[in-house]
Amino acid sequence: MPQHDPRALLKDGMARHQAGDLDGAERLYRKAAASRPADADAHNLLGVVARQRGDARAALRHTGRALALQPEAPVFLANHGGALAEAGELREAVGFFRAALRRRPEDPVALRNLGQALAALGDAGSALEPLGRAAALDPDAPEPRLALAHARREVGDAEGAAAAAEAALARSAPDSALAAQARFLLAALGRAAVPDRAPTGYVRDLFDGFAERFDADLAGGLGYRTPELLAATLRDAGAPAGEGRGLDLGCGTGLSGLALAPLVRRLEGLDLSPRMLALARRRGVYAALHQADLLEWLPGHPAAFDLVAAADVLNYLGDLRPALAGIAGALRPGGFAAFSLEAGEGNGGAPFALGATMRYRHDRAHAAALAAEAFEVVSQSEATLRQERGAPVAGVLMVLRRRGRGG
Repeated sequence: MPQHDPRALLKDGMARHQAGDLDGAERLYRKAAASRPADADAHNLLGVVARQRGDARAALRHTGRALALQPEAPVFLANHGGALAEAGELREAVGFFRAALRRRPEDPVALRNLGQALAALGDAGSALEPLGRAAALDPDAPEPRLALAHARREVGDAEGAAAAAEAALARSAPDSALAAQARFLLAALGRAAVPDRAPTGYVRDLFDGFAERFDADLAGGLGYRTPELLAATLRDAGAPAGEGRGLDLGCGTGLSGLALAPLVRRLEGLDLSPRMLALARRRGVYAALHQADLLEWLPGHPAAFDLVAAADVLNYLGDLRPALAGIAGALRPGGFAAFSLEAGEGNGGAPFALGATMRYRHDRAHAAALAAEAFEVVSQSEATLRQERGAPVAGVLMVLRRRGRGG
Protein backbone atom coordinates (compact mmCIF):
# COMPACT_ATOMS: atom_id res chain seq x y z
CA MET A 1 0.00 0.00 0.00
CA PRO A 2 1.46 3.43 -0.89
CA GLN A 3 2.17 5.22 2.36
CA HIS A 4 -0.13 8.20 1.68
CA ASP A 5 -2.74 6.78 -0.71
CA PRO A 6 -5.99 7.94 0.97
CA ARG A 7 -8.18 5.28 -0.65
CA ALA A 8 -5.85 2.50 0.41
CA LEU A 9 -5.58 3.97 3.91
CA LEU A 10 -9.36 4.04 4.22
CA LYS A 11 -9.71 0.50 2.92
CA ASP A 12 -7.17 -0.80 5.43
CA GLY A 13 -8.78 1.30 8.18
CA MET A 14 -12.21 -0.14 7.46
CA ALA A 15 -10.82 -3.66 7.62
CA ARG A 16 -9.37 -2.92 11.05
CA HIS A 17 -12.59 -1.22 12.07
CA GLN A 18 -14.64 -4.31 11.16
CA ALA A 19 -12.20 -6.42 13.15
CA GLY A 20 -12.82 -4.28 16.23
CA ASP A 21 -9.48 -2.45 16.21
CA LEU A 22 -10.75 1.09 16.79
CA ASP A 23 -7.30 2.52 17.57
CA GLY A 24 -5.77 1.11 14.40
CA ALA A 25 -8.72 2.22 12.28
CA GLU A 26 -8.64 5.72 13.70
CA ARG A 27 -4.92 6.13 12.99
CA LEU A 28 -5.44 5.19 9.34
CA TYR A 29 -8.52 7.39 8.95
CA ARG A 30 -6.55 10.33 10.37
CA LYS A 31 -3.71 9.69 7.95
CA ALA A 32 -6.19 9.64 5.08
CA ALA A 33 -7.79 12.90 6.24
CA ALA A 34 -4.38 14.55 6.63
CA SER A 35 -3.34 13.39 3.15
CA ARG A 36 -6.61 14.57 1.58
CA PRO A 37 -8.40 17.08 3.87
CA ALA A 38 -11.41 17.27 1.55
CA ASP A 39 -12.05 13.51 1.77
CA ALA A 40 -15.54 13.37 3.24
CA ASP A 41 -15.36 9.59 3.75
CA ALA A 42 -12.38 9.92 6.09
CA HIS A 43 -14.15 12.48 8.26
CA ASN A 44 -17.35 10.46 8.29
CA LEU A 45 -15.50 7.33 9.38
CA LEU A 46 -13.72 9.28 12.11
CA GLY A 47 -17.20 10.30 13.25
CA VAL A 48 -18.26 6.65 13.37
CA VAL A 49 -15.27 5.82 15.57
CA ALA A 50 -16.00 8.77 17.86
CA ARG A 51 -19.61 7.64 18.21
CA GLN A 52 -18.47 4.15 19.16
CA ARG A 53 -16.15 5.63 21.78
CA GLY A 54 -18.99 7.71 23.22
CA ASP A 55 -17.24 11.00 22.35
CA ALA A 56 -20.24 13.06 21.24
CA ARG A 57 -18.29 16.28 20.66
CA ALA A 58 -15.72 14.66 18.40
CA ALA A 59 -18.44 12.75 16.55
CA LEU A 60 -20.32 15.96 15.78
CA ARG A 61 -17.14 17.67 14.64
CA HIS A 62 -16.20 14.90 12.20
CA THR A 63 -19.68 14.15 10.88
CA GLY A 64 -20.31 17.88 10.46
CA ARG A 65 -17.12 18.20 8.44
CA ALA A 66 -18.12 15.28 6.19
CA LEU A 67 -21.54 16.83 5.66
CA ALA A 68 -20.06 20.23 4.84
CA LEU A 69 -18.03 18.56 2.11
CA GLN A 70 -20.95 16.54 0.72
CA PRO A 71 -24.21 18.05 2.03
CA GLU A 72 -26.50 15.84 -0.05
CA ALA A 73 -25.00 12.46 0.86
CA PRO A 74 -27.67 10.43 2.69
CA VAL A 75 -25.11 8.37 4.62
CA PHE A 76 -23.49 11.54 5.97
CA LEU A 77 -26.87 13.08 6.84
CA ALA A 78 -27.84 9.93 8.71
CA ASN A 79 -24.53 9.64 10.55
CA HIS A 80 -24.67 13.29 11.61
CA GLY A 81 -28.21 12.67 12.82
CA GLY A 82 -26.98 9.74 14.88
CA ALA A 83 -24.24 11.90 16.41
CA LEU A 84 -26.80 14.60 17.25
CA ALA A 85 -29.09 12.03 18.89
CA GLU A 86 -26.25 10.72 21.03
CA ALA A 87 -25.38 14.31 21.99
CA GLY A 88 -28.94 14.77 23.25
CA GLU A 89 -30.00 17.00 20.35
CA LEU A 90 -32.96 14.83 19.43
CA ARG A 91 -35.09 17.35 17.56
CA GLU A 92 -32.18 18.32 15.33
CA ALA A 93 -31.38 14.63 14.84
CA VAL A 94 -34.92 13.95 13.61
CA GLY A 95 -34.48 16.63 10.97
CA PHE A 96 -31.29 15.04 9.66
CA PHE A 97 -32.78 11.54 9.65
CA ARG A 98 -35.75 12.84 7.65
CA ALA A 99 -33.39 14.59 5.23
CA ALA A 100 -31.43 11.36 4.74
CA LEU A 101 -34.64 9.43 4.13
CA ARG A 102 -35.86 11.92 1.54
CA ARG A 103 -32.76 11.03 -0.44
CA ARG A 104 -32.79 7.30 0.40
CA PRO A 105 -36.30 6.33 1.58
CA GLU A 106 -35.60 2.62 1.94
CA ASP A 107 -32.74 2.85 4.44
CA PRO A 108 -33.78 0.58 7.36
CA VAL A 109 -31.08 1.88 9.72
CA ALA A 110 -32.07 5.52 9.20
CA LEU A 111 -35.71 4.57 9.66
CA ARG A 112 -34.91 2.75 12.92
CA ASN A 113 -32.83 5.67 14.17
CA LEU A 114 -35.63 8.10 13.31
CA GLY A 115 -38.14 5.96 15.19
CA GLN A 116 -35.92 5.66 18.25
CA ALA A 117 -35.29 9.42 18.30
CA LEU A 118 -39.02 10.13 18.10
CA ALA A 119 -39.68 7.66 20.92
CA ALA A 120 -36.97 9.27 23.04
CA LEU A 121 -38.70 12.62 22.49
CA GLY A 122 -41.83 11.10 24.02
CA ASP A 123 -43.64 10.68 20.70
CA ALA A 124 -43.79 6.89 20.53
CA GLY A 125 -46.94 7.09 18.40
CA SER A 126 -45.05 8.79 15.58
CA ALA A 127 -42.19 6.29 15.97
CA LEU A 128 -44.39 3.32 15.04
CA GLU A 129 -44.49 4.02 11.30
CA PRO A 130 -40.74 4.34 10.63
CA LEU A 131 -39.98 1.42 12.93
CA GLY A 132 -42.56 -0.73 11.18
CA ARG A 133 -41.06 0.17 7.81
CA ALA A 134 -37.55 -0.61 9.09
CA ALA A 135 -38.71 -4.03 10.23
CA ALA A 136 -40.37 -4.74 6.89
CA LEU A 137 -37.31 -3.65 4.89
CA ASP A 138 -34.93 -5.77 6.96
CA PRO A 139 -37.01 -8.86 7.71
CA ASP A 140 -34.23 -10.89 9.34
CA ALA A 141 -32.94 -8.16 11.67
CA PRO A 142 -33.96 -8.24 15.36
CA GLU A 143 -33.00 -4.60 16.11
CA PRO A 144 -35.94 -2.80 14.46
CA ARG A 145 -38.40 -5.26 15.96
CA LEU A 146 -37.04 -4.72 19.45
CA ALA A 147 -37.24 -0.94 18.97
CA LEU A 148 -40.80 -1.38 17.68
CA ALA A 149 -41.66 -3.47 20.74
CA HIS A 150 -40.50 -0.68 23.06
CA ALA A 151 -42.47 1.93 21.11
CA ARG A 152 -45.62 -0.18 21.24
CA ARG A 153 -45.16 -0.63 24.98
CA GLU A 154 -44.87 3.14 25.35
CA VAL A 155 -48.21 3.73 23.60
CA GLY A 156 -49.92 1.09 25.74
CA ASP A 157 -50.15 -1.67 23.12
CA ALA A 158 -49.04 -4.58 25.27
CA GLU A 159 -50.16 -7.22 22.76
CA GLY A 160 -48.31 -5.53 19.90
CA ALA A 161 -45.24 -5.00 22.06
CA ALA A 162 -45.16 -8.67 23.02
CA ALA A 163 -45.56 -9.75 19.38
CA ALA A 164 -42.67 -7.52 18.26
CA ALA A 165 -40.49 -8.68 21.16
CA GLU A 166 -41.19 -12.31 20.28
CA ALA A 167 -40.26 -11.56 16.66
CA ALA A 168 -37.02 -9.92 17.80
CA LEU A 169 -36.23 -12.91 20.01
CA ALA A 170 -36.86 -15.36 17.17
CA ARG A 171 -34.35 -13.49 15.00
CA SER A 172 -31.63 -13.21 17.68
CA ALA A 173 -28.91 -15.66 18.58
CA PRO A 174 -30.11 -17.41 21.76
CA ASP A 175 -27.24 -16.19 23.93
CA SER A 176 -26.96 -12.72 22.43
CA ALA A 177 -27.48 -9.40 24.21
CA LEU A 178 -30.46 -8.70 21.96
CA ALA A 179 -32.12 -11.94 22.98
CA ALA A 180 -31.61 -11.09 26.65
CA GLN A 181 -33.15 -7.67 26.10
CA ALA A 182 -36.15 -9.13 24.25
CA ARG A 183 -36.74 -11.64 27.08
CA PHE A 184 -36.46 -8.82 29.63
CA LEU A 185 -39.10 -6.78 27.82
CA LEU A 186 -41.35 -9.84 27.63
CA ALA A 187 -40.89 -10.32 31.38
CA ALA A 188 -41.89 -6.70 32.01
CA LEU A 189 -45.00 -7.34 29.91
CA GLY A 190 -45.83 -10.42 31.99
CA ARG A 191 -45.05 -12.81 29.11
CA ALA A 192 -41.88 -14.43 30.44
CA ALA A 193 -40.22 -15.39 33.71
CA VAL A 194 -38.81 -12.44 35.63
CA PRO A 195 -34.98 -12.59 35.72
CA ASP A 196 -32.93 -11.76 38.77
CA ARG A 197 -31.56 -8.62 37.13
CA ALA A 198 -31.82 -6.42 34.05
CA PRO A 199 -29.43 -7.38 31.23
CA THR A 200 -26.23 -5.35 31.41
CA GLY A 201 -26.52 -4.53 27.70
CA TYR A 202 -29.99 -3.09 28.22
CA VAL A 203 -28.86 -0.88 31.12
CA ARG A 204 -25.73 0.29 29.29
CA ASP A 205 -27.63 1.11 26.10
CA LEU A 206 -30.43 2.81 28.02
CA PHE A 207 -28.09 5.20 29.79
CA ASP A 208 -25.76 5.69 26.84
CA GLY A 209 -28.76 6.95 24.90
CA PHE A 210 -29.97 9.07 27.82
CA ALA A 211 -26.60 10.52 28.86
CA GLU A 212 -26.56 13.94 27.22
CA ARG A 213 -30.06 14.87 28.37
CA PHE A 214 -29.93 13.05 31.71
CA ASP A 215 -29.38 16.10 33.94
CA ALA A 216 -32.01 18.27 32.28
CA ASP A 217 -34.66 15.57 32.05
CA LEU A 218 -34.19 13.89 35.40
CA ALA A 219 -33.18 16.70 37.71
CA GLY A 220 -35.15 19.39 35.87
CA GLY A 221 -38.27 17.80 34.47
CA LEU A 222 -38.75 14.90 36.90
CA GLY A 223 -37.78 16.53 40.20
CA TYR A 224 -35.04 13.99 40.89
CA ARG A 225 -33.72 14.40 44.46
CA THR A 226 -32.42 10.97 45.46
CA PRO A 227 -28.69 11.88 45.78
CA GLU A 228 -29.43 14.84 48.05
CA LEU A 229 -31.84 12.77 50.11
CA LEU A 230 -29.27 9.97 50.51
CA ALA A 231 -26.54 12.42 51.54
CA ALA A 232 -28.84 14.03 54.11
CA THR A 233 -29.86 10.61 55.45
CA LEU A 234 -26.21 9.62 55.82
CA ARG A 235 -25.45 12.80 57.76
CA ASP A 236 -28.44 12.21 60.01
CA ALA A 237 -27.22 8.64 60.61
CA GLY A 238 -23.89 9.91 61.90
CA ALA A 239 -21.66 9.04 58.93
CA PRO A 240 -18.31 10.86 59.18
CA ALA A 241 -18.00 13.87 56.88
CA GLY A 242 -14.92 14.55 54.78
CA GLU A 243 -13.12 11.36 55.75
CA GLY A 244 -12.14 8.13 54.02
CA ARG A 245 -12.73 6.74 50.58
CA GLY A 246 -16.17 6.61 48.97
CA LEU A 247 -17.68 4.80 45.98
CA ASP A 248 -20.62 6.09 43.97
CA LEU A 249 -22.24 3.04 42.36
CA GLY A 250 -24.01 3.85 39.10
CA CYS A 251 -22.56 7.35 39.22
CA GLY A 252 -24.06 8.38 35.88
CA THR A 253 -23.21 11.93 34.88
CA GLY A 254 -22.02 12.74 38.38
CA LEU A 255 -25.17 14.31 39.80
CA SER A 256 -24.91 11.92 42.72
CA GLY A 257 -21.22 12.72 43.11
CA LEU A 258 -21.99 16.38 43.76
CA ALA A 259 -24.08 15.37 46.77
CA LEU A 260 -21.72 12.66 48.03
CA ALA A 261 -18.32 14.31 47.59
CA PRO A 262 -18.47 16.37 50.83
CA LEU A 263 -18.92 13.16 52.83
CA VAL A 264 -15.53 11.65 51.94
CA ARG A 265 -11.94 12.66 51.30
CA ARG A 266 -11.72 10.70 48.01
CA LEU A 267 -14.70 9.76 45.84
CA GLU A 268 -14.67 7.20 43.01
CA GLY A 269 -17.42 6.42 40.52
CA LEU A 270 -18.56 3.21 38.83
CA ASP A 271 -20.96 2.93 35.91
CA LEU A 272 -21.78 0.66 32.96
CA SER A 273 -22.29 3.53 30.50
CA PRO A 274 -19.20 5.02 28.83
CA ARG A 275 -21.17 8.10 27.76
CA MET A 276 -22.34 8.71 31.31
CA LEU A 277 -18.77 8.36 32.55
CA ALA A 278 -17.51 10.83 29.94
CA LEU A 279 -19.90 13.44 31.33
CA ALA A 280 -19.06 12.53 34.94
CA ARG A 281 -15.39 13.09 34.16
CA ARG A 282 -16.09 16.70 33.20
CA ARG A 283 -17.56 17.48 36.63
CA GLY A 284 -14.20 16.97 38.34
CA VAL A 285 -15.67 15.51 41.54
CA TYR A 286 -14.25 11.97 41.16
CA ALA A 287 -10.69 10.92 41.88
CA ALA A 288 -11.21 7.84 39.66
CA LEU A 289 -13.92 6.47 37.39
CA HIS A 290 -14.47 2.82 36.49
CA GLN A 291 -16.57 1.33 33.68
CA ALA A 292 -17.83 -2.04 34.90
CA ASP A 293 -20.76 -4.05 36.17
CA LEU A 294 -21.00 -3.60 39.93
CA LEU A 295 -21.56 -7.30 40.63
CA GLU A 296 -18.33 -8.14 38.81
CA TRP A 297 -16.26 -5.19 40.07
CA LEU A 298 -17.02 -5.12 43.79
CA PRO A 299 -15.58 -8.57 44.70
CA GLY A 300 -12.21 -7.47 43.36
CA HIS A 301 -11.97 -4.59 45.84
CA PRO A 302 -12.25 -6.08 49.33
CA ALA A 303 -12.41 -3.69 52.31
CA ALA A 304 -11.46 -0.78 50.04
CA PHE A 305 -14.10 1.82 50.96
CA ASP A 306 -15.54 3.64 53.94
CA LEU A 307 -18.74 4.61 52.12
CA VAL A 308 -20.63 2.97 49.24
CA ALA A 309 -23.73 4.71 47.90
CA ALA A 310 -26.16 3.76 45.14
CA ALA A 311 -28.79 6.29 44.06
CA ASP A 312 -31.48 4.69 41.85
CA VAL A 313 -29.18 1.84 40.84
CA LEU A 314 -30.48 -1.24 42.63
CA ASN A 315 -33.85 -0.88 40.88
CA TYR A 316 -32.17 -2.59 37.90
CA LEU A 317 -31.48 -5.63 40.09
CA GLY A 318 -34.19 -7.97 41.30
CA ASP A 319 -32.32 -10.27 43.68
CA LEU A 320 -30.48 -7.89 46.02
CA ARG A 321 -28.43 -10.54 47.81
CA PRO A 322 -25.41 -10.51 45.41
CA ALA A 323 -25.27 -6.71 45.39
CA LEU A 324 -25.52 -6.42 49.18
CA ALA A 325 -22.82 -9.08 49.59
CA GLY A 326 -20.59 -7.22 47.14
CA ILE A 327 -21.12 -3.90 48.91
CA ALA A 328 -20.45 -5.48 52.31
CA GLY A 329 -17.22 -7.06 51.04
CA ALA A 330 -16.02 -3.76 49.56
CA LEU A 331 -16.58 -1.86 52.83
CA ARG A 332 -14.17 -1.65 55.70
CA PRO A 333 -15.58 -2.71 59.09
CA GLY A 334 -17.71 0.14 60.38
CA GLY A 335 -18.16 1.58 56.91
CA PHE A 336 -21.51 2.92 55.70
CA ALA A 337 -23.70 1.90 52.78
CA ALA A 338 -26.64 3.93 51.53
CA PHE A 339 -29.04 3.25 48.68
CA SER A 340 -32.52 3.85 47.36
CA LEU A 341 -35.11 1.32 46.27
CA GLU A 342 -38.43 1.72 44.52
CA ALA A 343 -41.09 0.65 46.98
CA GLY A 344 -42.89 -2.60 46.22
CA GLU A 345 -45.34 -3.32 49.00
CA GLY A 346 -47.82 -4.24 46.25
CA ASN A 347 -45.67 -7.13 45.05
CA GLY A 348 -48.11 -9.72 46.38
CA GLY A 349 -45.66 -10.98 48.98
CA ALA A 350 -42.84 -11.47 46.48
CA PRO A 351 -39.44 -9.98 47.42
CA PHE A 352 -39.35 -8.08 44.12
CA ALA A 353 -41.39 -7.47 41.00
CA LEU A 354 -40.55 -6.14 37.54
CA GLY A 355 -42.80 -3.25 36.63
CA ALA A 356 -43.98 -2.00 33.25
CA THR A 357 -41.32 0.70 33.64
CA MET A 358 -38.73 -2.10 33.24
CA ARG A 359 -37.40 -1.38 36.72
CA TYR A 360 -37.68 -3.57 39.80
CA ARG A 361 -39.73 -2.72 42.87
CA HIS A 362 -38.60 -4.24 46.16
CA ASP A 363 -40.42 -5.28 49.28
CA ARG A 364 -39.01 -3.11 52.05
CA ALA A 365 -39.15 -5.75 54.80
CA HIS A 366 -37.43 -8.35 52.63
CA ALA A 367 -34.68 -5.88 51.64
CA ALA A 368 -34.09 -5.00 55.29
CA ALA A 369 -33.88 -8.68 56.24
CA LEU A 370 -31.27 -9.30 53.52
CA ALA A 371 -29.30 -6.26 54.64
CA ALA A 372 -29.30 -7.45 58.24
CA GLU A 373 -27.31 -10.54 57.23
CA ALA A 374 -24.12 -8.46 56.90
CA PHE A 375 -25.02 -4.99 58.18
CA GLU A 376 -26.53 -3.10 61.02
CA VAL A 377 -29.61 -1.40 59.54
CA VAL A 378 -29.12 2.16 60.78
CA SER A 379 -32.16 3.72 59.18
CA GLN A 380 -34.85 3.20 56.57
CA SER A 381 -37.26 5.90 55.50
CA GLU A 382 -39.88 6.51 52.88
CA ALA A 383 -39.21 9.10 50.17
CA THR A 384 -40.48 10.34 46.82
CA LEU A 385 -37.60 9.63 44.46
CA ARG A 386 -38.89 11.59 41.43
CA GLN A 387 -41.96 12.19 39.30
CA GLU A 388 -42.90 9.86 36.43
CA ARG A 389 -45.79 10.48 34.04
CA GLY A 390 -47.06 13.08 36.46
CA ALA A 391 -47.12 10.75 39.47
CA PRO A 392 -44.67 10.45 42.37
CA VAL A 393 -42.38 7.41 42.46
CA ALA A 394 -42.48 6.04 46.00
CA GLY A 395 -39.18 4.80 47.36
CA VAL A 396 -37.22 3.73 50.39
CA LEU A 397 -33.86 5.09 51.55
CA MET A 398 -31.66 2.73 53.56
CA VAL A 399 -28.50 3.44 55.51
CA LEU A 400 -26.49 0.45 56.69
CA ARG A 401 -23.28 0.01 58.67
CA ARG A 402 -20.82 -2.82 58.07
CA ARG A 403 -20.38 -5.01 61.11
CA GLY A 404 -16.93 -5.47 62.55
CA ARG A 405 -14.29 -3.36 64.25
CA GLY A 406 -15.66 0.11 64.77
CA GLY A 407 -19.25 -1.05 64.10
